Formats: sequence, C-alpha cells, structure tokens
Amino acid sequence: MTIQIQINTDRNIDGNEALAAYVRGETEQALSRFRDHITRMEVHLSDENSDKKKGKDGLRCVMEARLQGRQPVVATHQTTTLEQAVNGAAEKLSRLIESTIGRSRDQRGHGADPQPYGLDEPENDDEE
Repeated sequence: MTIQIQINTDRNIDGNEALAAYVRGETEQALSRFRDHITRMEVHLSDENSDKKKGKDGLRCVMEARLQGRQPVVATHQTTTLEQAVNGAAEKLSRLIESTIGRSRDQRGHGADPQPYGLDEPENDDEE
C-alpha cells in the first residue's frame, strides 16, 4: 500500500514534479515500515530566509503523519538544502512514530501482570 502524500510549498520554492517525486520517494522509504499505521501525510516545504540576504539555514520541511486511531504527529527540520530538510524531517518523524506506536503498545499491555520469567503455574498434586 502506498502512503498518500500531499506536498505543499511556499511561494519561494518551485513545487515542480521532480521535487514532488523526490519528496515522495524519500518519505515512503523512511516511513515504509509504518505504512499500515499511516493514513495520510502532509509535507510543507518553505524557505524561511528567502527575503533576507543573510542566513543559510532557511530551508524548512514540516512533515505531518496522520496515524490510524491516533492524533497526528509532526516533525520539523530546517537546514541549508531541501534534500537535507526532507531527510532530516523524515528521520525525526520515523523515530516519533516508532515511539508513539511503541508507547501505545506498552500502555495496552501494562494492565496485565505477566507471569515471572521461568515460573510455571503450580501443579496440583492433590488429584492422586
């Protein structure tokens, strides 16, 4: 199943098809193991320093993943190139989804007291 990804750019970034294909490819690769949990993705690319003469770390990527049965999770990365911004945000989002899903699993299993490791149920010797 392919993750549905919507890509938005600000007026300072040319949202051409090559950029869209790159963003989709990197996002799907980074998040492929979570594809069963993600219902939709939004990626926002912006140039925060386009109107300024100074500042090289102005390219920003914000990724939002809509997770099945959970609140959306968001990761942001700002750096000097769009490629680095996309990759950085995808890596952060991957870690965030992993911890969110892991935390959810831990909470579901938290109520049950598992049998201590190596101990079996006592045998009933009274039936002889």
